Amino acid sequence: MSNLNTILLVEDNLNDAELTIQALTSTNLGNKVTLVRDGVEALEYLQYEGKYTDRKKENPVVILLDIKMPRLNGIEVLKIVKNSAELKTIPIVMLTSSREDPDLKLCYELGVNAYVVKPVDFKDFLETIKQVGIFWALINEIPFND
Repeated sequence: MSNLNTILLVEDNLNDAELTIQALTSTNLGNKVTLVRDGVEALEYLQYEGKYTDRKKENPVVILLDIKMPRLNGIEVLKIVKNSAELKTIPIVMLTSSREDPDLKLCYELGVNAYVVKPVDFKDFLETIKQVGIFWALINEIPFND
């Protein structure tokens, strides 16, 4: 059964964000995609703070998380989320341009669910995002929110 909770996209590059949203929308999953532009805003969203205090009480079905962002990077967000009793079961996919082996190893040590390097080719990028969206929003099973 499909979980129609929001897909949280944490991406500071507007072009990558637009392409990602376009690819996810084209899969017709039905999940809303919420874009936040850095790690601080991601945590505000997840912790119902700032402009997100009144948002619906539900965890995203998946977090698509960039590594290199201003204010608070994706690795720090990953660390905070995976150490939170309320948030640690949310699947997190690092969606990044970093092929650096230390980043990859650290993310898995911190509990990331998947690490996807953004393809440079436009068609490959769209296809990769579609596959990620279908798996994490439709195929993967997550625990229900309490």
